[in-house]
Amino acid sequence: MDDQELEKNTGFRKWWKMIRPHTLTASFVPVALGTALVLPMKKPDILLFIAMLVASMLIQIATNLFNEYFDYKRGLDTSESVGIGGSIVRDGFHPKTILNLARLLCLIAMLIGIYICFESSWWIALAGTICILTGYLYSGGPYPIAYTPFGELASGLFMGVFIIWISFFVQAETLTLNTVLISVPIGILVGGINMANNIRDLSGDQEKGRKTLPILLGRSRAINLLAALFALSYLWIIGLMIFQVESAWLLIVFASLPKAIQATKLFRGKTRAVQLMPAMKATAQMTTLFGLLLSIGLVLDHFI
Repeated sequence: MDDQELEKNTGFRKWWKMIRPHTLTASFVPVALGTALVLPMKKPDILLFIAMLVASMLIQIATNLFNEYFDYKRGLDTSESVGIGGSIVRDGFHPKTILNLARLLCLIAMLIGIYICFESSWWIALAGTICILTGYLYSGGPYPIAYTPFGELASGLFMGVFIIWISFFVQAETLTLNTVLISVPIGILVGGINMANNIRDLSGDQEKGRKTLPILLGRSRAINLLAALFALSYLWIIGLMIFQVESAWLLIVFASLPKAIQATKLFRGKTRAVQLMPAMKATAQMTTLFGLLLSIGLVLDHFI
């Protein structure tokens, strides 16, 4: 890394890169959607929404920091690592600082969770604990999920589907079939962010002994699967409309389709991690846009 690049990664900038901001989509979108789903039943509690949003983002950041720490400890990250991982070796963070910060963020999230439980149900304590534990076990523990083909499934379920359910439950104190069905495409796309990251890191992960889904499928098939997941998300919305689960307002999500096409094209014909960074970012942007448009569609359906 040259002196100019090293100079850029100082102060606030290196801390910002270290928390992996593009992944925060996986916490913001599900909370917003889960809260929007409450509108036909009642006016959402804004304080509960903010508490859920902050707690979810803290857990996501803590998961990223655990990943940073354990990747370093296992020798996966080097000074040549591409992307926003590898901050310990590139930017001079002390490993214990990263680990202790992750623990602190989990503690703060748990304290916020206590407030949420007081305002809703103590079942949330169990759900929140499972999410935090999954965030740790994703890269920590004797058998890290990130080293297996189940990383996409775990992230899609626990940081996509379950967060929508929890966000809805703390507001409505129940769970509806509509909420379960609408959570599916977001879970798929949150898992897609993880897959995009694993496609980018395929070569390096393979050398380090990981067995991620893209490694098992091969690069070309993994890209095709990611494109199929994009398509399934849009088809799912059409299905919800056809079977009258939701109104045609949800079709507003198709405004994000060009970004999905762009992300797929950016993956094609490239193998180097640095070349695939724009594709990974486009996947995260597409997921954000899809989720926000879905939330807007629910709001429009309620007020118009």
